[in-house]
Amino acid sequence: MNKDNRTSVNYAAIDIGSNAVRLLIKHIEETETTTRFSNILLLRVPLRLGFDVFEKNKITDKKAKDMIRLMKSFSYLMKIYNIKDYRACATSAMRDSKNGKEIIRKIAKHTGIDIEIIDGQEEARIIYNNHIETMENRNGNYMYIDVGGGSTEINLISKKELVFCRSYNIGTIRMLNNAVKEDEWEKLRQDMEGIAAQYQDIDIIGSGGNINRLYKMIKKNSKKTKFITVEALSRLQEELKQYTVEERMEKFNLKPDRADVIVPAADIFLTISGLVKSGRIYVPVIGLADGLIDGIYLRNKPQQTTDKKQKAQNTNQQAPDADQQAAAMKQD
Repeated sequence: MNKDNRTSVNYAAIDIGSNAVRLLIKHIEETETTTRFSNILLLRVPLRLGFDVFEKNKITDKKAKDMIRLMKSFSYLMKIYNIKDYRACATSAMRDSKNGKEIIRKIAKHTGIDIEIIDGQEEARIIYNNHIETMENRNGNYMYIDVGGGSTEINLISKKELVFCRSYNIGTIRMLNNAVKEDEWEKLRQDMEGIAAQYQDIDIIGSGGNINRLYKMIKKNSKKTKFITVEALSRLQEELKQYTVEERMEKFNLKPDRADVIVPAADIFLTISGLVKSGRIYVPVIGLADGLIDGIYLRNKPQQTTDKKQKAQNTNQQAPDADQQAAAMKQD
């Protein structure tokens, strides 16, 4: 603790999705009265594991080797940034891959990074826990929708209470591979119609790279409001559908791994908003990785309090050395 009772720490989150793998590092600075989170590194690598899994039910040897190389680089970066704690989670593609657990064991052996395969409910809960802090009016009805490559997570909060939390095997890469089962769409339709009958005036809050990109495309230079209308999204979707992937890349300045999935992502948002009769979608810049770091912070908070007391008793206490920090990174 320094002169003004300020402490700081860096945490990391690794989100292994069906379309991309992300490393997020945040710096947390605390005083006696305030806590401030700031992003210091965000890396996104489009490994696109879902194209392997949803077609072949497994991750190919090449992608597995790429995963190990990527996790090695993440491990080095976490050491450089002096990470105190981290959490690495894999979602839909790794859940469905028949060799997912084997690859995770190899990654742990070669890189020291322990990866959890989390189920859809856990993924939805993490996203919800992160979003709940961003709500301005907590007395309304809010539906949080996170659209990924392999699944879509939906949480409904009514009057500050989580009343619905579900994951559907409906994602952008699954749709491109024609791998979404009709009964999964039917389950989604029935659930959303049931919600619409019980809850009115639902505001949708969208999460994921696609809705953020759609928001920027609609708003362009005018971002005074943090939402897009469903009508505007529908118009953009119809325009995007007119072009090939290559044409979308050129006309809208989209990356290859965004240009193909952006249309099915819009389809999912439009389908759900229509079923629950919502007219607009709020787009905060938060996602699974942010929720993971929030969880790490809460997990370490009791320890942080103890550390503060110990430091107050012994101001000459030295920081842990590099080997201790590396060991801490492997704990989860």
